[in-house]
Amino acid sequence: MNVIISGAGPNGLMLACELALAGVRPVVLERLPEPSNEPKANGLVGEVVRLVDHRGLYEALAGRPGPPVPNSGFFPYAGLYLNLGLLDQSPLHVLPAPQRKIVEVLTERAVELGVEIRHGHELVGLKQDSTTVTVEVDGPDGRYELSATYLVGADGARSAVRKLSGIDFGGVTYDRRTMRMAHATVPADWVDPTTRGLKIPGHGLALPFLGIRTEQGGFSYAPLPDHPPTISTVEWDQPPTDEPMTMDELRASVRRVLGVDIPLGEPEGDGPHLMNRLTRGHNRVAARFRDGRVFLLGDAAHILAYGGGGLNLGMQDAANLGWKLAAEINGTAPAGLLDTYDTERRVAAERMLTYGYATNALVAPGSDVTALRVLFAELLGDPAATKRIAELLAGSDIRYDMGVEEPHPLVGRFAPALDLVTPDGPKRLAELACTGRPLLLDFTGTLGVFQGPIDVITAEPVEGLPAAVLIRPDNYVAWASSTADGLSEALDRWFGVAVNHV
Repeated sequence: MNVIISGAGPNGLMLACELALAGVRPVVLERLPEPSNEPKANGLVGEVVRLVDHRGLYEALAGRPGPPVPNSGFFPYAGLYLNLGLLDQSPLHVLPAPQRKIVEVLTERAVELGVEIRHGHELVGLKQDSTTVTVEVDGPDGRYELSATYLVGADGARSAVRKLSGIDFGGVTYDRRTMRMAHATVPADWVDPTTRGLKIPGHGLALPFLGIRTEQGGFSYAPLPDHPPTISTVEWDQPPTDEPMTMDELRASVRRVLGVDIPLGEPEGDGPHLMNRLTRGHNRVAARFRDGRVFLLGDAAHILAYGGGGLNLGMQDAANLGWKLAAEINGTAPAGLLDTYDTERRVAAERMLTYGYATNALVAPGSDVTALRVLFAELLGDPAATKRIAELLAGSDIRYDMGVEEPHPLVGRFAPALDLVTPDGPKRLAELACTGRPLLLDFTGTLGVFQGPIDVITAEPVEGLPAAVLIRPDNYVAWASSTADGLSEALDRWFGVAVNHV
């Protein structure tokens, strides 16, 4: 066995699919006896939306045909909002889909690709040597051992893999904050038909998803599809309690935050319904994402006190690690390729920590923070400032070091959305990327033929692009140039002796 993955959430399943595309069939261990119906993430935000499009998963998740379209309206940030209509081209994609739907779609794809998923099997121990990782597993029929060449911990913020590997999880805990969230009904005549916002007598209009910050805390109204609206509040320095969360508790919190009452009703329809109280938040990053033959990804490697970027980070971790791990197993990886997983994804994780720390600062109580928010809101009237924050939220400001001197502006970034004219007719780049193989876009027809795990796509020139573009399986541009200079070095750096120019 080549790879064991601990955790069958979106990140672990995404990795399983990436490995299977490259011919590696992992075993996925999941401690829960069946996929969870607990309401968690409400969708995908950022470059991960383009990633699932590049794997042919977008339509199944969106429930509609066609490519993803960036959000050009308003988007929440720290109880303020970004007016993405100020930008010539919005960098921010949003895909509303409950986490259970994401898991369902990824599970179906993984099984189609031959992945074995073992529900009710919990990893409880591990040891490794220079060639093998052996794990102890509690399964329905008792405890057993399983060995593989590599182990990946995609088992969440309380990761057993991380703890058993002795990897420190340093960062900051925010223990003054209490967040309450629940599905609830609201009076039908309070819903504004134009904005879908909530008209709150004595307060005003609460626009959907944008959030409100007051001196007493925060309030949000989120009318997502497929379940009742989510009402959430944030307060500081609340008295601790071990009592279960109730709707009366949420109503009282809304009253303290907004200064008015909202007649929240119990949710209707099939559950399970959200009813949750969180009394602390964390911004943390693991000291290392690799320990010998053990890797961490997703929440096992990094967590944010404020959500919105978790799956963007984690599922892109999976895309980054998957092809590299498969190349190592298949014997085609150049030296040091696996080490670039930690290097590259740490850049992304630390960038999202910047987002997390800044968000916490902007929603904290205090008149000084209120003044900072006034100034910050003024700055967001500037398209350049809005673009900078939108790119941070999307993760589109991440640029990997591809080892190229004076690289083309595309190099190191997620490949642009392209409509190509090929000898086989019009093709979107996202369609061509669904194989999970490296792509060399040849806009001159003169680069020749290559032997190895790389697809050469000949297409008509695209305005604004150089003559050729090399795209890694994780959809990041490794090389781009108007001449062939540096192509051989890029092929060797990322794909080694497995690629030969004919």
